[in-house]
Amino acid sequence: MSQAFVSLNRLRLIVFFILFAFLVICGRLFYLQVIDSERLKGFAENVRKSVRVLASQRGDIFDVNGNILAATHSSYTVGVDPNFLKDEERDKWGHLAFILEIPYTEMVGVMEKKVRSKSGRLIRWASLAKNVNLKTYEAVMNLGITGVYGNRKNQRFYPGNELASHVIGFVNHESVAVSGVEEMCDYYLRGQDGWVETERDGRRRELAHKRSREISEMNGNDVYLTLDQRIQSSVEEAIDLVVERYNPEGISVIVSRPNDGSILALANYPTFDLNEFFNTQLYPIAHQRNRAITDVFEPGSTFKIVPASGVLNESEVELKDVFETGKAVVTYQNRKVRLPSDHHLYDRLSMADIVIKSSNRGAAHLGMILGEERLHSYAESFGFGESTDLGLRGEISGTLHPINRWDGLTISRMPMGHAIDGTPLQIHYAMSVIANKGVLMKPRIIDRITNSEGALLLEYPAITKRRVINEYVSEQMADLLRQVVGVTGTAKRAAIKGYSVGGKTGTTQKIINNSYSSKSHVASFSGFLPVDDPQVIITVVVDAPKLKGKIGYGGVVAAPVFKNIAEDCIRYLEIRSSEYSKEWIATRK
Repeated sequence: MSQAFVSLNRLRLIVFFILFAFLVICGRLFYLQVIDSERLKGFAENVRKSVRVLASQRGDIFDVNGNILAATHSSYTVGVDPNFLKDEERDKWGHLAFILEIPYTEMVGVMEKKVRSKSGRLIRWASLAKNVNLKTYEAVMNLGITGVYGNRKNQRFYPGNELASHVIGFVNHESVAVSGVEEMCDYYLRGQDGWVETERDGRRRELAHKRSREISEMNGNDVYLTLDQRIQSSVEEAIDLVVERYNPEGISVIVSRPNDGSILALANYPTFDLNEFFNTQLYPIAHQRNRAITDVFEPGSTFKIVPASGVLNESEVELKDVFETGKAVVTYQNRKVRLPSDHHLYDRLSMADIVIKSSNRGAAHLGMILGEERLHSYAESFGFGESTDLGLRGEISGTLHPINRWDGLTISRMPMGHAIDGTPLQIHYAMSVIANKGVLMKPRIIDRITNSEGALLLEYPAITKRRVINEYVSEQMADLLRQVVGVTGTAKRAAIKGYSVGGKTGTTQKIINNSYSSKSHVASFSGFLPVDDPQVIITVVVDAPKLKGKIGYGGVVAAPVFKNIAEDCIRYLEIRSSEYSKEWIATRK
């Protein structure tokens, strides 16, 4: 047997390639294990390690009595991994469609589609139903269908739908607080998410013993408003009746307590459903505007309390002093000033009757007695030209022009509520000065904040802004406003049997195309009761009510709304009847 011949060169070539391959492998291993080790180690750790967010729950919003106005509840999106389904569990699909209330054929189409049409990639998740509640989700999971599962999502819910929508505000689908108290108190409501840092095995299962850090979530705090759900509902029902009867462009109604400035109700029309804020076809964005703090109008006769209070507070005039209100032109600071017209012309009126009968010319006389400096000062002191500091986003300060911008007619027009504008909230709190013994309060919408266990964290006290007029003058003005609601006043429709009601009507022409319109008006009434011990102040502003061939006067349109709401407040708050005695009235004449 002959020995096979092996070429020495071939042997050397084979050995060379084996050694070269070995060196390449060693070099690659050296590169991976030494030079590139840190990058690969980080990549491996990122794959193995997992950070799971523990979502916190947003705090709730309540009314002053603990009735819930905004809450957070968990919902689920139920979906399927079509490539994980088992044929032996197909008989359960019909039960799944029944529980989720979706068509069976539609569901089967989703569950049988395992590959994406365009990319050709496997489908690992396909949605079957959204916003599934906990009870339904538990029923789905009890079926035990492999590959069917859900993702939990915290969702904001507003039980009252449209109730107090402009005050409460809403949180959008990106969990961003957009408006109202939701935005104002977002710092306290939103809470703090927690997280868990852990590791997973090759099958993505958590290795509990490998948890390196675990931070528990902190749920948001609860906010209690000064709003009273019962009064708020009454106000919104009254607004619905006005809309049905007069079809106005807008309405604002505010109810508060005079002694501490607490707002018991605040509502606007048009309004919107907080649970459907995204439906701009049904609820245009403009409906989300809080008209009580964003819209301004000339207050008209409701402003007459300012010059009247001013001349009494300065001891310039007494209630019995008489003025010649029949003259159209008077002399002021050595120049002729044309006075405004009146709906009812009176030759002579006492200071008291100027307020009771709402005389424009009489108010002009009072304004000229004060003069520019003091009239401007009292208007500012009553809260015009400055924000009320309610705290809700969008509030504006209105317009109170500096004296150097007044024209020759301003001194005679501002006292009747022209040449100045304010928000419904400003007019409301100006009236509260009379009801609160001459003191202006800061509006109060937040009562207190508690943690999720109910422990008190913050309490919002009543804040006094300033004294505007002395207490005796406020009592004199209160009695005059009581007579405005009497049989000889302009607000007879606001009277309530057995109760002393004080208030002032306002009817102003809207400015359209830079001129006053004779057809479009803003009707308002602001008043309080009982006059001897005011418990509530109610302001009603109706923008452009539509009456066939008639003017929508404040005494006709707004005063009856005041009465309806006031009667509900009397019953609910158990306000005792208190008629003025003749002796009390006599002491103030």
